[in-house]
Amino acid sequence: MRTSASPSGPLVGRRQELRRVDELTGAARGGRGGVLVLRGEAGIGKSALLDHARRTSGFRVVHASGAEFETELPFAALHQLCVPVLEHLVDLPDRHREALRIAFGLDTGTPDLFRIGLATLELLAAAARDRPLLCVVDDAHWLDAESAKALAFLARRVAAEPVAVLFAVRSPCPAGGLDELPALDVEGLADADARALLAAAGHVTLDEQVRDRIMAEARGNPLALLELPRAGGFAPPDTSSAPTRIERGFRARLEDLDADARLLLTIASADPTGDPGLLWPAAARLGVEVATAGAAAASTGLVEFATRVRFCHPLARSAVYRAAEPHDRFAAHRVLAEVTDPVVDPDRRAWHRAQAGTGPDDDVAAELERSASRALSRGGVTAAAAFMERAAALSLDTTDRVERTLAAVRAHLDAGATDTAAALLTTVENAVLDELQHAAVDVLRGRIAFVRHNDGNGPMFMLRAGRRLEVLDPRRSRETYLDALEMALVVGRAGGVLDQVLAAVRSAADSGRSPDVLDALAVLAADGHRAAVPLLRRVLDGGESPMWTRRPALAVMIAGELWDPHTHAAIVEWLLKSGRESGSPLVLRLGLAQVVSSGVWTGDLDRAMAAVAEEEAIADAVGGPEVFYHRLQLAAVRGRRAEAVELFARATKAAAASGSGQLVANVHWASAVLHNGVADYPTALASARRATAHGDLFLAGGSLPELVEAAVRCGETGAAVEALESLTERTEAGGTTAGLGVAAYARGLVTGAEEHYREAVDLLEETPLVPYRARAHLLYGEWLRREGRRKDCRTHLRTAHELLSDIGMEAFARRAADELRATGEKVRGRSGDGYDQLTMQELFIARQVATGATSNEVAARLFLSPRTVDAHLRNIFRKLGITSRRQLRGRAELEG
Repeated sequence: MRTSASPSGPLVGRRQELRRVDELTGAARGGRGGVLVLRGEAGIGKSALLDHARRTSGFRVVHASGAEFETELPFAALHQLCVPVLEHLVDLPDRHREALRIAFGLDTGTPDLFRIGLATLELLAAAARDRPLLCVVDDAHWLDAESAKALAFLARRVAAEPVAVLFAVRSPCPAGGLDELPALDVEGLADADARALLAAAGHVTLDEQVRDRIMAEARGNPLALLELPRAGGFAPPDTSSAPTRIERGFRARLEDLDADARLLLTIASADPTGDPGLLWPAAARLGVEVATAGAAAASTGLVEFATRVRFCHPLARSAVYRAAEPHDRFAAHRVLAEVTDPVVDPDRRAWHRAQAGTGPDDDVAAELERSASRALSRGGVTAAAAFMERAAALSLDTTDRVERTLAAVRAHLDAGATDTAAALLTTVENAVLDELQHAAVDVLRGRIAFVRHNDGNGPMFMLRAGRRLEVLDPRRSRETYLDALEMALVVGRAGGVLDQVLAAVRSAADSGRSPDVLDALAVLAADGHRAAVPLLRRVLDGGESPMWTRRPALAVMIAGELWDPHTHAAIVEWLLKSGRESGSPLVLRLGLAQVVSSGVWTGDLDRAMAAVAEEEAIADAVGGPEVFYHRLQLAAVRGRRAEAVELFARATKAAAASGSGQLVANVHWASAVLHNGVADYPTALASARRATAHGDLFLAGGSLPELVEAAVRCGETGAAVEALESLTERTEAGGTTAGLGVAAYARGLVTGAEEHYREAVDLLEETPLVPYRARAHLLYGEWLRREGRRKDCRTHLRTAHELLSDIGMEAFARRAADELRATGEKVRGRSGDGYDQLTMQELFIARQVATGATSNEVAARLFLSPRTVDAHLRNIFRKLGITSRRQLRGRAELEG
């Protein structure tokens, strides 16, 4: 049905919309891919615009449509889109081909979820080699979550391919990630166009009064203009919305049908695949005379029976399904289950059985549980949650029902459906639970509270679960306590939970067990660093099983607390290796974030920026949340004030929304470093005080040198002395050369004793912490200049300026330059190598190509197409004033 057009003419009143669609296809024809999301209410004409695009000459068209009853089946819509071009699977690298085959159920195994989007891009790019490709996705508000994520990923990366992607989505219900894509709101027709469409339809004669009322009720909705005359055009005014009235109009077409025709339509509405090979056998099992019933059903105009069963509009399918009597819907699902192949499509068969209305049935529940397991193996956590929730509802056995409900809650949480998980969890709270189940409920409450951000009770629930498990399962109890502790560290000072966890650990001490990280942190809280560091060192190293292989985030914090860059480097290496080998987005993102932190510590800011680009690409590929802390560190040391302050504001807003005290502390630390760099010492002092106020693991200790420097410059000697004492206690206990060197220059600031500056320079020369070494030279040079020792100060100021300039610590480098100028010396600017003109993504590509990587290899790392990588390379060559890959290779500044 062409809802914005006369039966034989062009679309009515859609000049702007047609122009945007034609611009999209025209650009793709010229090799510049793009995406457009058509948003609007039901019946507004989105499908008619899609039909217009399909008729564009010269394109190969593939299409998919979201289905209301398939939203829980993982990759269902993506499979539908890709089926016509699967012959190009052979053109893909092995691991990408395998990822798609597993996602589509063509092979067994666990899909590499954040490779599927790239594999889809490569598949469609291969299909577009001979002629441009148009991907049309209708009813995108009903896409399954996995398809929506993959298609959004695809749509953001087609710029270098002759591929146009066009979505139609009902507002205000954008599917996951689609709301971030270029969009066009399709609104109601103007009055004149609406009248023209209504007159052109010509199927009902209307007097002017009725025509005016229909115009008023339709509000320019083309489908409403065509359907409302049938939906009661001569009836009293109706205050319901146009889609509701349209649905009633569709239902009115059923009134004159006999039982067989209505039952046939009900079966068709219950099967979202539109497969006649299922519809006709299913109908026959219910005794429907399919030839007669099919003709009668088709005569309504609601459905078309061809190679695929298609309803004239999604609202028509909904209207038919909802109009059916419950026993007819149940019967439809029952026979559809019977004719669905249990080997080829076991999950859809199980789902139909679950909808057959037979009441609690342990056999069906067990089949749904198996479907949930299969869905998880294909990365379909949303489907797994839906299957498991239905399995719980159909379970006769109380124990099975509780366990399946808890499993469904976990799956909903993993799928990001926090509110659904919370509501489902309440259904077992009044059940008779054993102590293990009570503990499981508390753990889930803790996870829900933690994810909800505005609920700070997550650590408290985990603490309660740990207490319940102390006698029943001591090992799990300590793991749960550790979960509570990590939550509390992230939330930051969560209601004293940290102290309560450590108190519980001390009270449950077991002399026969080797001390673990909980014991070490308990000693740290009670007795300080001198007593705790030997324990911390022992649990961190862990012999053959280092702590970071189990709790990497906590291990990173402890390494920072000990001022131990060498252990931190070992953690980073393990995280990257483990992340790349396992394909885990979570581990790899953590590893790349720590590459950034390591780059900030060691002064390799180019490597840090390249790691940011790769981490952001992975986050985008999997739809992961934005992570700030490593970018805050990088922005702070680069010293570009305007950019950094903007990032600080965004991170502060995110911290307020998430309730993350740790992120707040990161912002304060970064602000202290930045403002010490630009010599705004009052702001640096205020920030450093906030960063150290709550004693956060690692962050407080790392902020103490900033506090000492800012306090000394502001003349607040007491604050500087107190901060120095705390820093000294930490670094002397840790005993690392890096920590001792940083403490030495802080001591020099407080005492004004030259020996402390010399000690700092000597110690830090032996460490990889180049930024701190450069700052030690800067502080020593500043002190020497104020002592009137111009010749001596120049040596240290030159060293500081060269190191800081080469690193890219621009604010501190300017400080060093100003000091040199004050001695009468001319200062060279940083060499114009052009690298600071590159974006983080371009820098990553340049570094990869410099080490010999191909465009395909770089594309796989950044989840781009090879053509897009080549386009970036052209920009890189232009900015660096070179003309070939060979000129990038061998450059030490890129290969480091």
